[in-house]
Amino acid sequence: MNDELNELADQLEQNDQNLQPEKKDIFDKLMHLPVLNIFEPFYKKYKEALLYLFFGGTAFFLNIILFAAIDKCFHINELVNNIICWIVCVLYQYFTNRTWVFDGHVDTAAEFIKQLVSFFGGRLFTLFLEELIIAVFITWLGFNTMIVKLAAQVVVIVTNYIISKLIVFKKK
Repeated sequence: MNDELNELADQLEQNDQNLQPEKKDIFDKLMHLPVLNIFEPFYKKYKEALLYLFFGGTAFFLNIILFAAIDKCFHINELVNNIICWIVCVLYQYFTNRTWVFDGHVDTAAEFIKQLVSFFGGRLFTLFLEELIIAVFITWLGFNTMIVKLAAQVVVIVTNYIISKLIVFKKK
């Protein structure tokens, strides 16, 4: 009898989930536009990665533009400038990743704070990792600066994705 009740409860829950309309964000709606709808199957299959790359790319450009603007307007130390840009970009990345990439909705303020702290913690880890790569391969070994910077960015982007997917925004 107990097994039958559990099975019935599972069926009711599944029916409730099937009746709820699928949540569509702005990007899902864009894919329904006449010209873009040919890309919709590809988009649906790789949505998370595509949005991660899109918002990561916008964060990259935001960082570069903000760094140049602060340098031109305020002439402050490069390291201080870089930290300001890092803070702004990590906040931007947190909210875009939470909202569109990983659907990181939480129900309580405590869960929100935990999520925010783990996101920043992961980003601090990859900031340290990037600094270490730059110190070793540019400062100590004298490798080409831009090649090392680009390679370090690849390592950082992949590591940030893994941390966000498996730790910060993991599904319950």
